[in-house]
Amino acid sequence: MTGRAVRLRSVAESPWAAVAVVGIPFLIAAIRLATRQWFPVLDLAMTEFRVRDVGGRYTPLIGLPGRIGDFPDQGSHPGPLSFYLVAITYRLIGSAAWAMLVGALAVGMASITACILISRRIGGYWLQGAVVVLLLVVIQGYGFGVLSQPWNPYLPLLPWMVVLIATWAVFAGDNAVLWVGVVAGSLAAQTHLPYVGLAGGIVTIATGLVAWRWLTATRGTPERLTVGRQLGIGVLAGAVCWVPVVLDQLFGSQNLSMIVAFFREPRETAIGFREGTKLLLRHMDLTRLLGGSVSGSGEFAEASARSAGSIFPGMLLLVLWIAAAVATVLILRQRRLVALHGVIAICLVLELTSMSRIYGKVWFYLTLWAWSVTALMVAATIWTAIELTRRTWPGQRTTLGIAKTLTAALWAVGVVAWITLVVGAVKVDVPEPRLSRSLGAVVEPTAAALRDGVGAAEGVDGNYSVLWNDAYFFGSQGYGLISELERRGFDAGAPFAWRVPVTEHRVIDVEDATAVVQLVTGAYLPQWRAEPSAVEVATFEPRTPDEIEEYGELRHELLVGLEELGLDNELYDSLVTSVDFNLFGVQLDPAVPPALQKLVNRMLELGQVTAVFIVPAEFYAETA
Repeated sequence: MTGRAVRLRSVAESPWAAVAVVGIPFLIAAIRLATRQWFPVLDLAMTEFRVRDVGGRYTPLIGLPGRIGDFPDQGSHPGPLSFYLVAITYRLIGSAAWAMLVGALAVGMASITACILISRRIGGYWLQGAVVVLLLVVIQGYGFGVLSQPWNPYLPLLPWMVVLIATWAVFAGDNAVLWVGVVAGSLAAQTHLPYVGLAGGIVTIATGLVAWRWLTATRGTPERLTVGRQLGIGVLAGAVCWVPVVLDQLFGSQNLSMIVAFFREPRETAIGFREGTKLLLRHMDLTRLLGGSVSGSGEFAEASARSAGSIFPGMLLLVLWIAAAVATVLILRQRRLVALHGVIAICLVLELTSMSRIYGKVWFYLTLWAWSVTALMVAATIWTAIELTRRTWPGQRTTLGIAKTLTAALWAVGVVAWITLVVGAVKVDVPEPRLSRSLGAVVEPTAAALRDGVGAAEGVDGNYSVLWNDAYFFGSQGYGLISELERRGFDAGAPFAWRVPVTEHRVIDVEDATAVVQLVTGAYLPQWRAEPSAVEVATFEPRTPDEIEEYGELRHELLVGLEELGLDNELYDSLVTSVDFNLFGVQLDPAVPPALQKLVNRMLELGQVTAVFIVPAEFYAETA
């Protein structure tokens, strides 16, 4: 082999070459999203509030508001680390809304890089290649529609992979990467509560393992000093990550106390061990895992959203994995493979505990992380099968053929996943595109009216309280309207009751406002058009004439379906009213069967007319 060929092979086998290959779809997705106009709503508008605040007087110390406690005194997810990381890219490329999406991709790409570098440390080129295939399957299963969002249930998905790979390395003896797992685990746990038990549990065990190695090492030896230094770096990294949370607990909102109080006295009943086990097994469905690697549709999110489904594919994988784990411990005794099975075993216990303690409705995003562990189970089982074959028939031509066939199959899966990932990156769209489009259509006319002093407005010198009467998405666009007006230089906020979602420094009560910017949708519109003091400054109908007709037909079918349910009068009357004035509430009501919820889903997708009025603040005092 010539010197040039050796150099080319060296470059090709470099972990940075693998990072570059996996990074290509991420780059394509970033370019695609940078060309899309986007107006964040609801949680992503709340996220932008906090990302925008990073580095200033109101730098956030806690995470995004969650279903913790009761509105308006609700708690938030533990910490702000995700806001800090997204803010880096957000600031660098101009603080546009789409820059948050690129920031989320940057966090994901950093996670992928960490996974590849760690795998190269503990297993060389071939293990690096296997982990790359694993990552491609996982990334494709989630899809860029999920991984490009800085939403708190989505953003930790790839950092969770770092936790798995880093703790595996620690279990296998590489103490030096403990700090990587600690930082990734802190990011995941601060961003979304389910990871507190998951990431917190496995990282704590890994830290305890390194501490035990330090304690049992011979005093005064270089080994003990090295392990002590590695342990200290890991602990210090964790302490730094949690400084903002501690500061909030000591001097701020005491959000941690709210979280603890909520879980001590939950408002709803947990689904329990039996349902949690079924939920776990449905997330071990190998057919869905493989489908997610080639479908290009974000199969994992769709699979997690299906409440029904057979548990037998999951039971089959569980049995195969248990057999593989037992064979590894009793026969193979390979340290890296034993360590991998150990990490999976601990994660399964943590998963079952987490799923069994889900309160109320099982939202799909509460369990998305489980697919990463399932992918790792499949990888560990296949690896064990290959090693058992080599051990049983060492040096046999048939054995080599089987190994080569399995290796080729894995690479084929990786190539297919990469190609479909590229296709998905080319087609990726912004979150909630229809809500974004409606909001975007009314933002500029509203801003122009405020600048021009229409109605009670006083230009950019005024301060404006934003309120909403939303017939179909519980004010999602209201938060976005505040954010977009703030982006354009207006002092905009919401009344005190919304202090947690919009942050306290954005509170503008009606009595303190120059004027009120009233967002209105659907059936509320005629009421506001009949009010003489309200000046309509923007209106947008997102539906085509055909879609308006379709909406009417769906509404009629829904009302007929509700009548046929035979509900008691009070509940029936409430649901019928909500069809026109709180459509999302109909979707959430457990009395509405899945067949009717499909109608509601389509109606929500179609949307309703959106309008904005400028209203004198005195109007609300007179009508209070």
